[in-house]
Amino acid sequence: MSELTSLTIAEARTKLVAKEIKAVELTDAYILAIEAANDAINAYVTVTPEKAREMAKASDERIAAGKAGALEGIPLGIKDLFATRDIHTQACSDILNRFKPKYESTVTQNLWDDGAVMLGKLNMDEFAMGSSNETSHYGPVVNPWKAKGSNENLVPGGSSGGSAAAVAAHLCAGATATDTGGSIRQPAAFTGTVGIKPTYGRCSRWGTIAFASSLDQAGPIARDVRDAAILLKSMASVDAKDTTSVDLPVPDYEAALGQSLKGMKIGIPKEYRVEGMPAEIETLWQQGIAWLKEAGAEIVDISLPHTKYALPAYYIVAPAEASSNLARYDGVRYGLRVDGKDIADMYEKTRAEGFGTEVKRRIMIGTYVLSAGYYDAYYLQAQKVRTLIKRDFELAFHAGVDAILTPATPSSAFAIGDKELAADPVKMYLNDIFTVTVNMAGLPGLSVPAGLDGKGLPLGLQLIGKPFEEETLFKTAHVIEQAAGKFTPAKWW
Repeated sequence: MSELTSLTIAEARTKLVAKEIKAVELTDAYILAIEAANDAINAYVTVTPEKAREMAKASDERIAAGKAGALEGIPLGIKDLFATRDIHTQACSDILNRFKPKYESTVTQNLWDDGAVMLGKLNMDEFAMGSSNETSHYGPVVNPWKAKGSNENLVPGGSSGGSAAAVAAHLCAGATATDTGGSIRQPAAFTGTVGIKPTYGRCSRWGTIAFASSLDQAGPIARDVRDAAILLKSMASVDAKDTTSVDLPVPDYEAALGQSLKGMKIGIPKEYRVEGMPAEIETLWQQGIAWLKEAGAEIVDISLPHTKYALPAYYIVAPAEASSNLARYDGVRYGLRVDGKDIADMYEKTRAEGFGTEVKRRIMIGTYVLSAGYYDAYYLQAQKVRTLIKRDFELAFHAGVDAILTPATPSSAFAIGDKELAADPVKMYLNDIFTVTVNMAGLPGLSVPAGLDGKGLPLGLQLIGKPFEEETLFKTAHVIEQAAGKFTPAKWW
């Protein structure tokens, strides 16, 4: 990690504007870091050095002219779910083989408009379906963290594993990510980084490849709370091309950092004390409670009674929407095409070859729960449960709770190729147990690193907020971050 790549976004921004460093040299430092590390970590599926240098050169010119944008010259990695004009965009799936869109996603366009520099596209679980970044067509991402005294490769979490690993290993200053059931917060927790899933509708979904349209939301993964606040400010916007995006002013999230927590009520849901939860997670949670109490917040016990139904309901709603969204990949207009004796045969062969095992599994589940005779029993029931989950949160907030504190994950990062998890998909799905409720209710959720477990691996705490009150999460997470300190992996790559 060079001196330049160890700068946070906030630090780099200050140095760039003061003309102490140039955007081109900062970008070059990251390109060298990627060249040295990517074979070991596999965070990037495509690197765009020429494009990056060209964008950095333009940034230096704007800085010299006194026209610097909010992210001028800051090198970012982009999750492979965001459409980037004329650049590899495949959702890490073979079915989108060689696809290069002729348009730019709204989120990435917002970042380029603010002067950010693109380093390349980041690895992820195929179509964002996974909790470990092992379902990617390009192979698993390796977590930059290792357990004490072990050389075993660990997962970085998923689906935004490439984003989290690249940020933790200093292979980009920050990264875009998406969260459908925990895909920003879980990898952030596994890699000692900060990740926020904003309120549904805060960021446009236009140009982001869909997994489950009523749950997907873009957000940043960053090295600290301040950087996450800076990135979300640029990513968020209303968008005429996405009718689910909300026309509300985007606050200056960074300004919320350092504000007092006095008078705030933090809810602690008893339902998040799940059976078999490691003692280390409970200890971390209690530590987080103590820090917030010290900062002047009032801690109150709350109940979210429908939490236990969240995971099964999520794994009906998300695959149902996925089976509908993924029906467009048929080998006709773009991506992979496997010839067949007729069009139906071509569809079948293309999908059989193009989709990976986990994606096929979820398409099958989704098609089943939407089929005649099962729709009422499964999909309709899951939507009713979703309404009840949302109501649980509304009642808690109505009772005066400002934010909710929970663990982010039920454990620290596990080994790549874990046999027990590979043999039982449901065990893998349990990684999302603390995160899916937030997506089901459309609320903002943030994961902040809060400590290390006995193996020396990072653990995160999750903050859940009221709709469009991301500022509350940033100021509360900042208090936890100040108390816990920052966590960086020891370099082995």
